[in-house]
Order: sequence, then C-alpha cells, then structure tokens
Amino acid sequence: MKTGDQIVQDLPWKWGVQGKIFIIGGLGYLFDAYDIALNGFLMPLLGKHFDLTLSQRGLVATANLVGMALGAVAWGAVADRIGRKRAFSVTLLIFALFSVLGALSPNYAVFLALRFVAGVGLGGCIPVDYALVAEFSPRKYRGRILTALDVWWPIGVTLCGLVSTFMLTLDNNWRWMLTTMSIPALLLFWVRRGIPESPVYLTKKGREADARAVIDDLVARTGAAVEPYVIPAPPEKARSRGPAAAYEQLRDVWRFSPRITSAAWLLFASIMLVYYAALSWMPSILKEQGLGDTAAFMSTTLMSGVGIVAVLVSAALVDVVGRKWLIGVTAPIGALALVVFALLMDMPTASVVAIAAFGFLMQLAIPALYAYVSELYPTLLRASGFGWASSFSRALTGFAPLLFGSVMWPLLGLPLTFAVLTLAIVGSVLWMAVAAPETKGRALDDDPEDVQEPRPAPVPEPGPRVL
Repeated sequence: MKTGDQIVQDLPWKWGVQGKIFIIGGLGYLFDAYDIALNGFLMPLLGKHFDLTLSQRGLVATANLVGMALGAVAWGAVADRIGRKRAFSVTLLIFALFSVLGALSPNYAVFLALRFVAGVGLGGCIPVDYALVAEFSPRKYRGRILTALDVWWPIGVTLCGLVSTFMLTLDNNWRWMLTTMSIPALLLFWVRRGIPESPVYLTKKGREADARAVIDDLVARTGAAVEPYVIPAPPEKARSRGPAAAYEQLRDVWRFSPRITSAAWLLFASIMLVYYAALSWMPSILKEQGLGDTAAFMSTTLMSGVGIVAVLVSAALVDVVGRKWLIGVTAPIGALALVVFALLMDMPTASVVAIAAFGFLMQLAIPALYAYVSELYPTLLRASGFGWASSFSRALTGFAPLLFGSVMWPLLGLPLTFAVLTLAIVGSVLWMAVAAPETKGRALDDDPEDVQEPRPAPVPEPGPRVL
C-alpha cells in the first residue's frame, strides 16, 4: 500500500492546484531576485547621494547578502520545525516591512542596518519556497517544475532593471526604488496565507488527520483515482529550539552525507559567487567604462532578460540530460563568458554579446542547481539542507562585493579576477561529478540508491531509506 507522500508525488499536475502554489511561491522568489539585483542599481546612486568610496559602495550589497545568509539558516531550520506554511508568509512580511523602512533611512549607517534585517527575512524565501513547491510537485514533473521555478529570478531581475532605469529621472530615486519593490511584497504576504501546509511535511511530523485532509483534497481537485494509503508513524526525536535547533540541523545535514553536503555547498558557493559578483558590480563596471546611468542599467538588464528564455530551456533539458550534466557544462562556460567580457570591454558590441551569453548560460545552470540540491535531502532535512547550502554561499558572496571592489578588481584587474572565479566553478563541478548522485527521476524519500557512501549516523526515518 502506498504512503501518503507517495500519493502526492503520483498525482497529475493541474495548474489550478499545484500550479497555484508554483505561482505564489515563484512570486516570492521574484522579490528575492528583485532585491539582490537592486543592490547593483543602488550602489552608484547611493555612492553619489552619501558620497561613498568604492569600498563603502560594496557594503550596500554585503549588508543585504549577509542578512540573507543568516536568514537562510534560521528560516530553513524553522520551516523544518514549524512547517512550510507559516515560514512561507512571515519571511516575506519581514522583508517588505524593513525595505519600506530602508527607503526612509536618514543616513548611510541606518540604511545598512535596515537592509541587513530585510535580508534576514528574504533569506528564508528560497529554501522555504523550494521545499514547499517540491513537496507539492508530482515526481514525474518535479525536475521541470523546480527548474521552471527559477524563471521568476530573471523576471525579477529584469523587472528591477526596467523599473530602476525608469526611476532615474525622479528625485531621491533610490528611495522610490525601494518603496516600489516593498508594496507588492506586502500584498503577496496576504495572498500566501491561503496556501495549505505541505502534506509531505505533515506526514513526517505525524499529523495524520491534517495530512489526510490535505491529501484527500488534492486527490479530489486533481481528479486522481481514490486509493487507500497509510501515514507512517513519525520518528521519535527530541525537539530543540533557538540556536540549538540550527546547530542540530547543521549536524544532521552533514551526518546525512558529508560528500553530498560538501558538493552542494561548493556548487552553491562558486556558482553564486560569480553570479552575484557580476550582478552587483556590472552597473558600476560599465559606468567606469564611460557609459551613462541609463546605458549601464539597460546593459545589466539585458544580462537578466535573456535569462528568462534560458530558464525555460533549462526546464526542458533538466529531465533529458540530467541535473549534473546541465550544471557541469553550462556553469563553467558561463563563467568563461565573463572573462571574455573583461577582455573585450573596449569593443562595445562584443562586450554586450559576452554579457548576454553569461546571463543565458548561468540561467541554464542555476535553476538546475536549485532543483538538484532540493532533491538531494530527505523531507525532514530538505529546507534546512537547502538553506544551509544557500546560507554558506550567501555568507561567502555577502563579502564578495566588498572584496571585489576593494581588493580583486583594483589589484588583479577584471580578466584575472573573473578567471580565478571560473577556476573555482570548475573545481566544484569536478567534485560534484564524484561526490553526489544524479537525482533525475527519483522519488523524494524512497529511492534505494540514495547515497554513494555508507552513513555512520543516518537521520531516522520511517519506512524505506531516504535520499
């Protein structure tokens, strides 16, 4: 007899059912992209408004990204404890409220503090959103759904570029940019309150009545055949709170599989380091080349605009070629396109083509990466496993804008800087090839080929072995 989570994973896909969750979760992801992209557009404007040095401008992105790193850890653990639904809404509310306050900042120090707190809220969106969407998605389509979820990223970045460029003519334009982003986020918080809790999460927590109510509703609304199923008894495990809970989740993530976790962390760190460095500094780099604000903003917007098509291509390829091949080929080539851009900056047309190629290739790799890492962990570790990998990358990339502007770019020059970052991606991809399994076509929790090495201290789960 099937378990409840197997029933959910075998349901047909319906846009009015799982598709609604995909859209609402994706809109939260859109704001994550919008906010990170906004750092790059704010840096030159705040530099002029507050008379900042190049290093101080880098702190604009650093404060926000470090806050997101802490948020990814905290909210990933919280979501695995209190449920996806509550974390799903509160993360966005914190982000929206503190972004509005950031638009009212009287000075640079207050602005940095408020951007940090807004980042803490927003940092929880990606791990929570991916966990929720993954657990409502049918196994047959899960790879494509999770990969397609990333289409909201280039849409958010492109929208940010278009809105920011339009607002260049306004007085106090950076304040209006923050306010414009925050108001829709508050509206989305209200919409998110109607999303049901993940039935897969409910079954793992032993809330059988709640799980059956959600599962039966999903079966009825998707038109699937009604069949009996069981809800396995949950594992007995003491519950920790506060910092102890975060530490416990980190310990369990590494105990589950050091090889898989190290591969996930290195992939996240290297790929997102390159992407965030380009996204944060591209407007400033182009302005240093003599472009005006509008031209610099629109060239950066092009980099994200082509990514919308790339995500759709990635969604079509991820279940054909597999997650590992898609990441392993496109990420290194995408980083190499930045090296080409740095070498051809004196040739306007060629440099713009290189920027577009980078945006396209990286948006082939990143959606597959997010789908891949979210599938590597079992249900009770999915949000925290993804959250810790995301947090590690954001802790590292949080300081990248500062180091990029004050050390790497001035001392190494752009071509060598981007070449070093490319080598980091190559190294992480080679480790992924030997350390982590392919997840194409596998069930979330019951594939027997879940790990490529023995686990000395596995996370207890009922029934079959976990991923």
